[in-house]
Amino acid sequence: MNRLVLFFGSLLLLASCSATKDDSRSNRPSAGPVAHNTVVECVLYDGMTKQSKQLTTVASDAEVQVMDTVDAYFLKVRVTADGKTENGYMYRNCFGK
Repeated sequence: MNRLVLFFGSLLLLASCSATKDDSRSNRPSAGPVAHNTVVECVLYDGMTKQSKQLTTVASDAEVQVMDTVDAYFLKVRVTADGKTENGYMYRNCFGK
């Protein structure tokens, strides 16, 4: 009888430990845009290729809002220039480390 109680008690303990696992998604900060400054003059594109339409040129040390890290070469950003806000893509090498 004691072995049976010990067996079910240990099963209950294991079940409670696995139920309280750490969910890393709940610990992430909000996924809003993050402000960064450019280190060189760069072009804001409407797509992720050099053949994409050029929306504007962003001066060095200009603040842009990085919305997403799209791939190994591009970041999706929001730029406000001349009172107009535009969304597009910039090369990662426009920013420092």
